[in-house]
Amino acid sequence: MVLLKLLTVAFLAAQAKAFLNATETRDQYVLQNDGLYVAVGKSSGQVIKLFLGKEDLLGSGKGPYLDCSCVPSGFWAPGGTARFQLIRGTDSTGTPYGGVVMRDTYSSTNQTLEQYWFLREGETGLHVFSRVTYFNQRTPFLRGLGELRTLFRPNTRLWTHLSSSDGNWAPIPSADANSRAITVQDATTYLGDATTDAYVKQYSDFFTKYAFAEVWRDHDLHGQFSDGLTSSDGNTYGAWLVHNTRETYYGGPLHSDLVVDGIVYNYMVSGHHGAPVPNITHGFDRTWGPQYYYFNKGGPKTTLAELRADATKYADSEWNSEFYDSIAQHVPNYTPTSKRTTFKVTINLPEGAKRPIAVLAENKQDFQLNVFDQSSLQYWADIDPNTGTVEIPRVREGIYRLTVYADGIFGWFIQDDLEVSKTSKNNTFQWQPGSVGKEIWRIGTPDKSAGEYRHGYAPDTSKPLQPEQYRVYWANWDFPTDFPNGVNFKIGQSKEAEDFNYIHWSVFPGRSNYFRPEPYYKNVNNWTIQFNLTSDQLTGKQTQMAALTVEFAGVKTANGNDKWASLPKEKYSNLPYTVAVNGRDLETWIIPSYRSGSCGVRSSVVCQNFGRVFSFAASEFLKEGLNEFVLSLPFNATDTETALLPTTVYVQYDALRFELS
Repeated sequence: MVLLKLLTVAFLAAQAKAFLNATETRDQYVLQNDGLYVAVGKSSGQVIKLFLGKEDLLGSGKGPYLDCSCVPSGFWAPGGTARFQLIRGTDSTGTPYGGVVMRDTYSSTNQTLEQYWFLREGETGLHVFSRVTYFNQRTPFLRGLGELRTLFRPNTRLWTHLSSSDGNWAPIPSADANSRAITVQDATTYLGDATTDAYVKQYSDFFTKYAFAEVWRDHDLHGQFSDGLTSSDGNTYGAWLVHNTRETYYGGPLHSDLVVDGIVYNYMVSGHHGAPVPNITHGFDRTWGPQYYYFNKGGPKTTLAELRADATKYADSEWNSEFYDSIAQHVPNYTPTSKRTTFKVTINLPEGAKRPIAVLAENKQDFQLNVFDQSSLQYWADIDPNTGTVEIPRVREGIYRLTVYADGIFGWFIQDDLEVSKTSKNNTFQWQPGSVGKEIWRIGTPDKSAGEYRHGYAPDTSKPLQPEQYRVYWANWDFPTDFPNGVNFKIGQSKEAEDFNYIHWSVFPGRSNYFRPEPYYKNVNNWTIQFNLTSDQLTGKQTQMAALTVEFAGVKTANGNDKWASLPKEKYSNLPYTVAVNGRDLETWIIPSYRSGSCGVRSSVVCQNFGRVFSFAASEFLKEGLNEFVLSLPFNATDTETALLPTTVYVQYDALRFELS
């Protein structure tokens, strides 16, 4: 009986403590529960106060708030002329919630941005949605939606560390280090003179926000950490953006973007790394989300990894689905559970397929370019490599393209016009990868990345945190020093991690190069691959065909990130790429501008993936003994850059394969 009374008292105390307030004051809208206090300013349309318990997480900062590159003049942060809606309700689980909706219209174009913040009783996080509409028959095409993002932007000493993924984190550079910073490239500074700074000592002499970009495939969350030395109570704190859903982003699992740099971003749309962006046209109406800004607290000895692990449990598309169904009445374009289903399929995988993945996205469109249908959604999940089965929960019913790819296998499996509904059958498909004959050799691993090559995924062992080398400012890796005679890769002798660079430059840049301000041309644009063939391999070569498959993990043409633009003054918008066999050129491949993106110089090895097979008659080009391919970019092919960036074009290889049929 005593135990029952104690439990009853504890239960009543918990009930008395739990609450949810959604209120309006003269200047603010306030959402508050027993753990989190959030205030949205009426004059700005932005979160201006955010407390976890008694700890001020923002200081004089702001956010989460919404902004965009979407108006004729460029960027716009809506809220100055906003209309608001305060929401109170109880979801289907009996849990109270409150919400604030901000709507602001850019009057000269009649485009509207909306931001939604929801807080539930018992949670210390904000559920966020963002919406863009455009209705203007007089100007049916406005411009591209260059960026759409929400930002948690604190201005306080509280936050001490950045965390973009489990394996990539660093101390935030100090004010002293930033005061000594030397700009070496757009959004990139040299901090090496601040020799006692924790970031410099532990992570890198260079700071670029692109070092903290991540690929979406396995990305669950990112954020900032306070180690307790700067908090008011000596406890540790975390602020995280959780990818509990990914369906309204673009670019599928190969998309990469900025995530944290002192600001915790939710980039819903951007052209970073050459990602495509949708056009804003009359009738455009799209809602992004939900995502979850989560705030947590640990004891003085709680680690960054522990707070991160606590946040990770919310990175689940099925989490809180009842709540999202309950608020669907307030969020235009959100699809409730009644119109969703679990997608199931079996893929008979080719031998050697590792880390296979299934992607559902816009029908009859490369998922990397899935921005043409404003209502398109995307989903993906890992395939069981043993059984070939995969399930993707909470897929909106509709018609999709199914794309499958895997490490170790060249190309993709693609199936269009795939119906996903509650009544559709579970399909089984056979993936027969493309091949023109017997494989003689390959360079690299077909895994949609250039990470296996020199300065890719290898750690930078000069610093204790050992970031992957590709994350470090590109000029830190001096191509003329690494390859004084150029790239000469000998099949059977050379090693990808040492003898094949992660970027194939047209010219090694001098612009935005802190160490080598003059461009370097010698043995840069032509790469050689040497290999031997035996008489047995060439038997019957009079009728034999040969093929070189070239798969790219990224390409920068003269269009840079502006892949759709027509730039008639840029000679290399469409980039010529030539393969020569034993001194004779094959047909030149013109790489189209829509595949362009600023990849390697923005600390990435995964961008737009695509490729081509170069086929030719063996008898006309090959010989017994030593043979060679020369892979060529135009000599000194450059473009015009308005920002401080390298002007050279370049390619980054995923993998290459040589076959004889």
